[in-house]
Amino acid sequence: MALLDLALQAFSIFGLILFIVLWLMHFMSIIYVRLHLNKKATDKQPYSKLAGISLLKPLKGVDPNLVNNLETFFELDYPKYEILLCVQDHDDPAIDVCKKLLGKYPNVDARLFIGGKKVGINPKINNLMPGYEGAKYDLVWICDSGIRVRPDTLTDMANQMTEKVGLVHGLPYVADRQGFSATLEQVYFGTSHPRSYISANVTGIKCVTGMSCLMRKDVLDQAGGLIAFAQYIAEDYFMAKAIADRGWKFAMATQVAMQNSGSYSIGGPPSFSKLDYAVAWFIRESMTIQIFLSALWDPTISWRTGRYRLRCGGTAEEILDV
Repeated sequence: MALLDLALQAFSIFGLILFIVLWLMHFMSIIYVRLHLNKKATDKQPYSKLAGISLLKPLKGVDPNLVNNLETFFELDYPKYEILLCVQDHDDPAIDVCKKLLGKYPNVDARLFIGGKKVGINPKINNLMPGYEGAKYDLVWICDSGIRVRPDTLTDMANQMTEKVGLVHGLPYVADRQGFSATLEQVYFGTSHPRSYISANVTGIKCVTGMSCLMRKDVLDQAGGLIAFAQYIAEDYFMAKAIADRGWKFAMATQVAMQNSGSYSIGGPPSFSKLDYAVAWFIRESMTIQIFLSALWDPTISWRTGRYRLRCGGTAEEILDV
């Protein structure tokens, strides 16, 4: 009986500590967002002196928002940048989308790379290799196809790239879309994900997702270039680790990395009711342990071009259908 009482006391203490830590993470994240996000970044250098940036855009297939999302990058208000559109397959419908945009914006420095280069297991790295090798600027911005930006997004990120910063990243968020699955995703990216993401970065833990990352190319080259990360599925984590290991700091952009957006606004009403929010929040929080345990039990990842099995250490192997 004494042993049971001791176990219950230990469990209670653990629960109390966890409760306090979670609320500290909440408050830390809320304060950071209020002070930092969606604020106009202070111009740390003259507009004309901003560093040149090579945008690497991996593309695979076409979705209803692809044209609008891509077009926002052609309309960036930035003095010196290039767009490197990377498509793996020669019959990919994304090629036609790219060609139309290249024709519509002839004054934008943009190129299309088709075919990729097989250097490892990671299909995103394989797709980006020709663009990376052809990049002409010292800063590279790897940004997923589902991201939509504002005209001043790149200026904001460039202003965060100060002397001691080697990587600038954006907090992932999801724009308004219809349907309960969209609500579920938006609630997740608006509650539990930023709670962990922001509090980790505020406390000095290097937590980065690769949806939108601006990096120093020479630092990546010191680590072996993109090819060095082709053996990993989570290439964004290992690129961030390589930059941090070389003594560089990280900075978070004041604008979020807006995913799959058709349209968006800041400060407007949510696209779902309070009841939808409560149900979505409860379901997503209830799924956390199940998702975590499922990943441990079966480390198989389905990712556009195929299926992969994750190994210890972050490397992976492709699962070939026999």
